[in-house]
Amino acid sequence: MNQCKIKFLWVLFIAATGVLFLTGAMTITASAGETFACAKDSDVNKMIAPEASLEDFSCFVKRWDSADTLHFQVAVKNVSSEDQRFKVNIFLENGKAVGGLLPRKTKKGLVKPGAIAKFSYPVKGVTSVSGKIDLIIKTMSK
Repeated sequence: MNQCKIKFLWVLFIAATGVLFLTGAMTITASAGETFACAKDSDVNKMIAPEASLEDFSCFVKRWDSADTLHFQVAVKNVSSEDQRFKVNIFLENGKAVGGLLPRKTKKGLVKPGAIAKFSYPVKGVTSVSGKIDLIIKTMSK
């Protein structure tokens, strides 16, 4: 009888470990970097330079700086006939703002005509979007 109790406890332990593992794995894959629409189109005020075309503007939440953080995924296509560098600014209604240059570094050159440059901008301390968003894409002078 003592041997049956030991076997039962091992089976119970293995089953509990498996359930905990599967639950944790499902939680990680469900929230790890899945993109979603940042806001309705009517809530996004877009000011885009004529040399640029917005190819992607989506959001995802992932760990950054040891906390879950909202990231804006921005992809810009160069529709002009010259190489370009773009400046991206994203302003949230709650006062937060992020942005940067595309490409970030010019060591490999600028964005060629017809090419797409993309980058993810993390917004520290924010996990979801509420309210209106201002998206500004400008070209940089050479």
